[in-house]
Amino acid sequence: MRGIEIKSPRDIERMRVAGRIVATVLKEVMEIAAPGMTTADLDAHAEQRCKDFEVIPAFKGYGGFPACLCTSVNNEVVHGIPSKKKVLRDGDVVKVDFGAIYQGFHGDSCITIGLGTITPEAQKLIEVAEEALMRGISKVKQGILLQEVSGTIQDYVEAHSFSVVRQYVGHGVGRKLHEAPQVPNFRTRELGNPRLKAGMTLAIEPMVNVGSYDTRLLEDKWTVVTVDGKLSAQFEHTVLVTRDGHEILTDRTKVDRSTMKTVLVA
Repeated sequence: MRGIEIKSPRDIERMRVAGRIVATVLKEVMEIAAPGMTTADLDAHAEQRCKDFEVIPAFKGYGGFPACLCTSVNNEVVHGIPSKKKVLRDGDVVKVDFGAIYQGFHGDSCITIGLGTITPEAQKLIEVAEEALMRGISKVKQGILLQEVSGTIQDYVEAHSFSVVRQYVGHGVGRKLHEAPQVPNFRTRELGNPRLKAGMTLAIEPMVNVGSYDTRLLEDKWTVVTVDGKLSAQFEHTVLVTRDGHEILTDRTKVDRSTMKTVLVA
């Protein structure tokens, strides 16, 4: 497992808290996002919640990135920069990626929101991207090869006639936002194929396109878009490998905001 950090029980507990905070903020963003808002409005909410929870936004300042959220709309795949000029509209497909640092450890997760009335194609894309993530996660357990996760994601996406982005992949996560190993969403021999071990923490994040998987970088040096201009969706969770399976550390279905202050003080 050279280069892949195995987290201690104390590390994992810190990552659980970071993950709960990330899940809480993303759940709130899902609830407030609406046509007429700007992507900067969503970012302002996330930044305020970081202050409330007394955590560090993981993305702001990372490599010079200027915001707490990545907000990527429609054919934008990843790393979209929030802007007061970017007004959300009915039918938009909005990717919201957020990370937080609690006591030196990261949580990282992404959701895709279909605003208002979206097209059947967009609805299917969102559903397939989310299910692909969950099917990949379902394979995570001690002893399996990482490519089993990657191949499961690719097979599900391509069975629905969509494509998986090749130029950007998931990653290990923990003390750093990006750690070993790289976690592709497709089969490849070029990025390694480690055997998973309990205590590893992975950010698994399929990026799924309606058309070609080819992407290009815009002039802002951050925003990645589909080359053919077609829609893209993304979902991501921070996942802990356990002895008997896995634990989703950024699980939004387990968020109970009323207990968050207690969790943080404990």
